Amino acid sequence: MKILVTVKEVATVEDEFEIEGTEIADRYLGADLNEWDDYAIEEAVQLQEEGVADEVVTVTIGPEDCEQTIRQALAKGADRAVRVWDDALEDVDLLDVGAKTAILREVVAEEEPDLVLTGVQSGDDSWGGTGVALAEAVGYEWAAVVNSLDHDLESGTASVRRELEGGVEELTDVELPAVLTIQTGINEPRYASLRGIRQAQRKPLDVQSLGDIGVDAGAVEGRVELTDMYEPESESDVTVFDGSAEDTAGQLADLLRDKGVAQ
Repeated sequence: MKILVTVKEVATVEDEFEIEGTEIADRYLGADLNEWDDYAIEEAVQLQEEGVADEVVTVTIGPEDCEQTIRQALAKGADRAVRVWDDALEDVDLLDVGAKTAILREVVAEEEPDLVLTGVQSGDDSWGGTGVALAEAVGYEWAAVVNSLDHDLESGTASVRRELEGGVEELTDVELPAVLTIQTGINEPRYASLRGIRQAQRKPLDVQSLGDIGVDAGAVEGRVELTDMYEPESESDVTVFDGSAEDTAGQLADLLRDKGVAQ
Protein backbone atom coordinates (compact mmCIF):
# COMPACT_ATOMS: atom_id res chain seq x y z
CA MET A 1 0.00 0.00 0.00
CA LYS A 2 1.19 3.50 -0.84
CA ILE A 3 0.09 6.49 1.26
CA LEU A 4 0.27 10.04 -0.05
CA VAL A 5 0.22 12.82 2.55
CA THR A 6 -0.37 16.44 1.60
CA VAL A 7 1.73 18.83 3.66
CA LYS A 8 2.06 22.58 3.81
CA GLU A 9 4.34 25.20 5.27
CA VAL A 10 2.10 27.75 6.97
CA ALA A 11 2.77 31.26 8.16
CA THR A 12 2.93 31.88 11.91
CA VAL A 13 2.43 35.33 13.36
CA GLU A 14 3.64 37.06 16.51
CA ASP A 15 1.16 38.24 19.15
CA GLU A 16 1.80 41.85 18.16
CA PHE A 17 1.80 42.60 14.44
CA GLU A 18 1.00 45.20 11.80
CA ILE A 19 -1.02 44.84 8.62
CA GLU A 20 0.29 46.36 5.41
CA GLY A 21 -2.34 46.40 2.69
CA THR A 22 -3.79 42.92 2.47
CA GLU A 23 -0.86 41.21 4.22
CA ILE A 24 0.71 41.00 7.64
CA ALA A 25 4.13 42.64 7.51
CA ASP A 26 6.86 40.06 6.86
CA ARG A 27 8.85 41.07 9.94
CA TYR A 28 6.12 39.62 12.17
CA LEU A 29 5.87 36.30 10.33
CA GLY A 30 7.51 32.94 10.82
CA ALA A 31 6.91 29.55 9.24
CA ASP A 32 6.16 26.05 10.44
CA LEU A 33 4.69 22.74 9.32
CA ASN A 34 0.89 22.88 9.34
CA GLU A 35 -0.36 21.41 12.63
CA TRP A 36 -3.09 19.24 11.08
CA ASP A 37 -0.65 17.85 8.50
CA ASP A 38 1.67 16.79 11.31
CA TYR A 39 -1.02 14.44 12.61
CA ALA A 40 -1.60 13.10 9.09
CA ILE A 41 2.11 12.35 8.73
CA GLU A 42 2.18 10.53 12.05
CA GLU A 43 -0.81 8.41 11.09
CA ALA A 44 0.83 7.43 7.81
CA VAL A 45 4.16 6.58 9.45
CA GLN A 46 2.41 4.45 12.07
CA LEU A 47 0.67 2.52 9.29
CA GLN A 48 4.06 1.89 7.71
CA GLU A 49 5.65 0.82 10.98
CA GLU A 50 2.83 -1.69 11.48
CA GLY A 51 3.51 -3.18 8.05
CA VAL A 52 0.26 -1.92 6.50
CA ALA A 53 1.92 0.61 4.18
CA ASP A 54 4.95 -0.01 2.00
CA GLU A 55 5.69 3.63 1.18
CA VAL A 56 4.79 7.07 2.52
CA VAL A 57 5.12 9.97 0.08
CA THR A 58 4.46 13.62 0.89
CA VAL A 59 3.45 16.34 -1.54
CA THR A 60 3.53 20.08 -1.04
CA ILE A 61 2.88 23.17 -3.14
CA GLY A 62 5.48 25.78 -2.33
CA PRO A 63 8.74 27.53 -3.27
CA GLU A 64 12.25 26.35 -2.48
CA ASP A 65 12.24 28.34 0.77
CA CYS A 66 9.75 25.89 2.27
CA GLU A 67 11.91 22.80 1.78
CA GLN A 68 13.52 22.91 5.20
CA THR A 69 10.09 22.99 6.82
CA ILE A 70 8.54 20.22 4.76
CA ARG A 71 11.60 18.01 5.28
CA GLN A 72 10.27 17.62 8.81
CA ALA A 73 7.91 15.03 7.33
CA LEU A 74 10.89 13.12 5.93
CA ALA A 75 12.65 13.38 9.27
CA LYS A 76 9.62 11.84 10.97
CA GLY A 77 9.58 8.82 8.69
CA ALA A 78 8.16 9.65 5.25
CA ASP A 79 10.17 8.00 2.46
CA ARG A 80 10.23 10.74 -0.16
CA ALA A 81 8.66 14.05 -1.07
CA VAL A 82 7.28 15.87 -4.08
CA ARG A 83 7.31 19.67 -4.23
CA VAL A 84 5.34 21.48 -6.91
CA TRP A 85 6.23 25.04 -7.82
CA ASP A 86 6.23 27.20 -10.90
CA ASP A 87 6.87 30.80 -11.94
CA ALA A 88 3.14 31.05 -12.65
CA LEU A 89 2.46 30.56 -8.93
CA GLU A 90 4.68 33.46 -7.87
CA ASP A 91 2.06 36.06 -8.74
CA VAL A 92 -0.94 34.21 -7.27
CA ASP A 93 -2.00 36.15 -4.16
CA LEU A 94 -4.31 33.44 -2.83
CA LEU A 95 -4.03 29.81 -3.89
CA ASP A 96 -7.60 28.66 -3.33
CA VAL A 97 -9.10 25.18 -3.04
CA GLY A 98 -9.76 24.88 -6.77
CA ALA A 99 -6.17 25.72 -7.68
CA LYS A 100 -4.72 23.33 -5.10
CA THR A 101 -7.06 20.57 -6.25
CA ALA A 102 -5.99 21.03 -9.89
CA ILE A 103 -2.36 20.49 -8.89
CA LEU A 104 -2.85 17.68 -6.38
CA ARG A 105 -5.15 15.79 -8.74
CA GLU A 106 -2.27 15.33 -11.19
CA VAL A 107 0.12 14.24 -8.45
CA VAL A 108 -2.40 11.61 -7.31
CA ALA A 109 -2.78 10.43 -10.92
CA GLU A 110 1.01 10.02 -11.16
CA GLU A 111 1.55 8.38 -7.75
CA GLU A 112 -1.61 6.22 -7.71
CA PRO A 113 -1.77 5.98 -3.89
CA ASP A 114 -4.15 3.63 -2.11
CA LEU A 115 -4.74 6.19 0.63
CA VAL A 116 -4.42 9.98 0.68
CA LEU A 117 -4.20 11.71 4.06
CA THR A 118 -4.62 15.46 4.41
CA GLY A 119 -4.96 17.75 7.39
CA VAL A 120 -8.51 18.92 8.11
CA GLN A 121 -7.46 22.51 7.46
CA SER A 122 -4.47 24.82 7.26
CA GLY A 123 -3.43 27.03 10.11
CA ASP A 124 -2.95 30.20 8.08
CA ASP A 125 -5.74 30.66 5.52
CA SER A 126 -7.99 28.04 7.21
CA TRP A 127 -9.16 26.36 4.02
CA GLY A 128 -11.00 23.20 5.04
CA GLY A 129 -12.19 21.86 1.70
CA THR A 130 -9.07 20.75 -0.17
CA GLY A 131 -9.15 17.12 0.91
CA VAL A 132 -12.79 16.55 0.02
CA ALA A 133 -12.45 18.48 -3.24
CA LEU A 134 -9.44 16.35 -4.15
CA ALA A 135 -11.38 13.15 -3.47
CA GLU A 136 -14.16 14.31 -5.78
CA ALA A 137 -11.65 15.25 -8.49
CA VAL A 138 -9.89 11.86 -8.50
CA GLY A 139 -12.97 9.74 -7.89
CA TYR A 140 -11.90 8.39 -4.48
CA GLU A 141 -14.15 7.68 -1.51
CA TRP A 142 -13.61 10.11 1.36
CA ALA A 143 -14.19 10.84 5.02
CA ALA A 144 -13.62 14.24 6.64
CA VAL A 145 -12.54 15.21 10.17
CA VAL A 146 -11.27 11.72 11.03
CA ASN A 147 -10.18 11.34 14.65
CA SER A 148 -9.70 7.55 14.68
CA LEU A 149 -8.54 5.14 11.98
CA ASP A 150 -8.50 1.35 12.22
CA HIS A 151 -5.04 0.29 11.03
CA ASP A 152 -6.31 -3.08 9.76
CA LEU A 153 -6.72 -2.07 6.11
CA GLU A 154 -5.82 -5.32 4.37
CA SER A 155 -9.50 -5.90 3.55
CA GLY A 156 -9.52 -2.78 1.39
CA THR A 157 -11.77 -0.90 3.79
CA ALA A 158 -10.87 1.85 6.25
CA SER A 159 -12.97 1.92 9.43
CA VAL A 160 -12.96 5.50 10.67
CA ARG A 161 -14.51 7.64 13.36
CA ARG A 162 -15.48 11.15 12.31
CA GLU A 163 -15.97 14.21 14.49
CA LEU A 164 -19.27 15.95 13.72
CA GLU A 165 -20.93 19.07 15.10
CA GLY A 166 -22.12 19.21 18.68
CA GLY A 167 -19.75 16.55 19.98
CA VAL A 168 -21.37 13.81 17.87
CA GLU A 169 -19.13 11.12 16.37
CA GLU A 170 -19.87 8.93 13.36
CA LEU A 171 -18.47 5.46 12.77
CA THR A 172 -18.24 4.54 9.10
CA ASP A 173 -16.40 2.32 6.63
CA VAL A 174 -14.71 3.81 3.59
CA GLU A 175 -13.67 1.72 0.61
CA LEU A 176 -10.09 2.20 -0.61
CA PRO A 177 -8.68 4.04 -2.45
CA ALA A 178 -9.80 6.93 -0.30
CA VAL A 179 -8.99 10.41 0.92
CA LEU A 180 -9.19 11.04 4.67
CA THR A 181 -8.84 14.47 6.27
CA ILE A 182 -7.15 14.03 9.63
CA GLN A 183 -8.14 15.88 12.80
CA THR A 184 -5.73 16.89 15.55
CA GLY A 185 -5.74 14.49 18.50
CA ILE A 186 -5.95 11.31 16.42
CA ASN A 187 -2.43 10.46 17.64
CA GLU A 188 0.62 12.03 19.26
CA PRO A 189 3.00 13.36 16.57
CA ARG A 190 6.59 12.38 17.21
CA TYR A 191 9.53 14.71 17.39
CA ALA A 192 12.09 14.30 14.64
CA SER A 193 15.19 12.60 16.02
CA LEU A 194 18.69 13.82 15.17
CA ARG A 195 19.17 10.63 13.15
CA GLY A 196 15.89 11.27 11.33
CA ILE A 197 16.89 14.86 10.57
CA ARG A 198 20.21 13.71 9.08
CA GLN A 199 18.49 11.04 7.02
CA ALA A 200 15.91 13.54 5.77
CA GLN A 201 18.60 15.52 4.00
CA ARG A 202 19.43 12.44 1.89
CA LYS A 203 15.88 11.36 1.10
CA PRO A 204 14.51 12.13 -2.39
CA LEU A 205 12.69 15.43 -2.85
CA ASP A 206 11.40 15.71 -6.41
CA VAL A 207 10.62 19.21 -7.68
CA GLN A 208 7.94 19.43 -10.36
CA SER A 209 6.70 22.41 -12.37
CA LEU A 210 3.11 22.83 -13.55
CA GLY A 211 4.22 21.72 -16.99
CA ASP A 212 5.86 18.60 -15.58
CA ILE A 213 2.59 17.43 -14.07
CA GLY A 214 0.42 18.62 -16.96
CA VAL A 215 -1.38 21.57 -15.32
CA ASP A 216 -2.11 24.68 -17.35
CA ALA A 217 -1.05 27.93 -15.68
CA GLY A 218 -4.58 29.28 -16.08
CA ALA A 219 -5.91 26.59 -13.75
CA VAL A 220 -4.16 28.09 -10.71
CA GLU A 221 -5.35 31.67 -11.07
CA GLY A 222 -8.18 30.91 -8.65
CA ARG A 223 -11.63 32.36 -8.22
CA VAL A 224 -11.12 33.94 -4.81
CA GLU A 225 -9.68 37.43 -4.44
CA LEU A 226 -8.35 38.87 -1.19
CA THR A 227 -9.66 42.42 -1.03
CA ASP A 228 -9.04 43.48 2.55
CA MET A 229 -7.34 42.40 5.77
CA TYR A 230 -8.02 43.85 9.19
CA GLU A 231 -7.87 42.93 12.83
CA PRO A 232 -11.38 42.26 14.21
CA GLU A 233 -12.63 44.74 16.75
CA SER A 234 -12.95 43.46 20.29
CA GLU A 235 -16.53 43.20 21.50
CA SER A 236 -15.49 43.94 25.08
CA ASP A 237 -12.54 45.37 26.96
CA VAL A 238 -10.22 43.09 28.90
CA THR A 239 -8.94 44.03 32.33
CA VAL A 240 -5.61 42.51 33.37
CA PHE A 241 -4.69 42.41 37.05
CA ASP A 242 -1.02 42.34 37.92
CA GLY A 243 0.31 40.99 41.17
CA SER A 244 -0.30 38.08 43.51
CA ALA A 245 -3.69 36.56 44.24
CA GLU A 246 -3.83 38.46 47.52
CA ASP A 247 -3.06 41.75 45.78
CA THR A 248 -5.60 41.33 43.00
CA ALA A 249 -8.49 39.62 44.82
CA GLY A 250 -9.85 42.93 46.10
CA GLN A 251 -9.59 44.53 42.65
CA LEU A 252 -11.47 41.63 41.10
CA ALA A 253 -14.18 41.80 43.76
CA ASP A 254 -14.63 45.53 43.12
CA LEU A 255 -14.89 44.95 39.37
CA LEU A 256 -17.50 42.20 39.83
CA ARG A 257 -19.56 44.46 42.08
CA ASP A 258 -19.38 47.25 39.50
CA LYS A 259 -20.62 44.86 36.82
CA GLY A 260 -23.46 43.69 39.04
CA VAL A 261 -22.16 40.15 39.13
CA ALA A 262 -21.47 40.07 42.87
CA GLN A 263 -22.93 41.83 45.89
